[in-house]
Amino acid sequence: MQPYVERVVDLTEPKANQILNQTVEEARAAVLSGAPDAVRRIEGSFALIARDGKTVRMARSLDRPMRYFLAKRSEGPVLIVSPRIDAIYNWLKSEGLEGQFHPSYTRMVPAHYVVEIQLIGCPDPDPTYTRFFSPRANSLSTDLDEIGRAYISALAEEISQWVRRVPEAEPIGVCFSGGIDSGSVFLVAYHVMRKLGMSPSRLKAFTLDLGDGPDMQQARAFLGALGLGLFLEPIEADAASLNVEETIRITEDYKLLDVESATMALALCKGIRERYPKWRYLLDGDGGDENLKDYPIEENPELTIRSVVHNQMLYQEGWGVGKIKHSLTYSGGLSRSYTRTYAPAHHYGFSGLSPYTRPNVIAVAEAIPFIRLTDYSVERLYELKGEVVSRGVAAVTGLKMPIFPKRRFQHGALPVDALRSLLPMQESVYRGQFLSLYR
Repeated sequence: MQPYVERVVDLTEPKANQILNQTVEEARAAVLSGAPDAVRRIEGSFALIARDGKTVRMARSLDRPMRYFLAKRSEGPVLIVSPRIDAIYNWLKSEGLEGQFHPSYTRMVPAHYVVEIQLIGCPDPDPTYTRFFSPRANSLSTDLDEIGRAYISALAEEISQWVRRVPEAEPIGVCFSGGIDSGSVFLVAYHVMRKLGMSPSRLKAFTLDLGDGPDMQQARAFLGALGLGLFLEPIEADAASLNVEETIRITEDYKLLDVESATMALALCKGIRERYPKWRYLLDGDGGDENLKDYPIEENPELTIRSVVHNQMLYQEGWGVGKIKHSLTYSGGLSRSYTRTYAPAHHYGFSGLSPYTRPNVIAVAEAIPFIRLTDYSVERLYELKGEVVSRGVAAVTGLKMPIFPKRRFQHGALPVDALRSLLPMQESVYRGQFLSLYR
């Protein structure tokens, strides 16, 4: 009788793990244990797979996409794990197994969970999910100065740990619009580098300029108000060169706003790469809106302010594992949509940090007593982010940060009407373009 042999193929690019407080082997052992506290102690960016016989466990940080696909062979199942759908497909093709594939059969590991799979053959059991990050809600006071200091102190610590690992001769860029998130990341990075005795001349604020977008003026006003205008570096691009089909291929997603955002990120990363062929390190503010619940509730008919402030990490995780709205092919919230940031940077060879996605920063945000501070007022919720971040930046850095009205990345790089004339499609069309990659 032929022996039953299960196989695991790890395509997760282990060298891309940036674990700050332990070795990759120690972190993988923590994932294998399945113990939530052990996995929670892993600090940094990671996508880890560990196996003991037929048991496979996987876990990732919010900023690292991770997917898997279970294929059938006569000798036993094979589990392929990768950050990308096309890498899974290409591996299956190399083994003559592509007939089993459809992109909707791939599964995304949700951030903040250990996913366990038993390789025991047909029929395959459902994976099990164990949460390893569950921050305590509403534990801070309503003192906005206290909240701001705690929040930006956590941000500064993440940036400090990261910049200390960047080789001292390497420059550091910030993807910069002059908004609250990228503005705070730039100012905190500037402060941290000076505090650590690093030359701030290594730092640049890169702003995408497509000709007449409002971000360029905002970025100049932001840095000019602080006497830091010399750090600004516009990255010019031709709006006619924006290619949404390329965006969909690179991000492997079709959500309308994320496709728009990623299209701008690709233009920015391409421009930096063309100007600086050897530049590697980038910071950005992705995750800031999610942490302080700063999205237009009225634009999403599924949401009310009660659902936003009562659901744990709604914008980071969506409706959550085990809920009716939870997709198997994609996880929810920023856990899904972070590819809008990760994929463009990775495509052009950058190593990045989105410090607002780190658990220690999210934990402070989740501790904010949103209900007591807003009394379910949508207007008050929208005001809260600017107050918290500006007070925190002042407390930590001593700098008075300008605050401008909220604007999405894609709407700052290009006026909305111009954007719609170039990228007018609907999500159903984008979905069709994505699926056509595998026809």
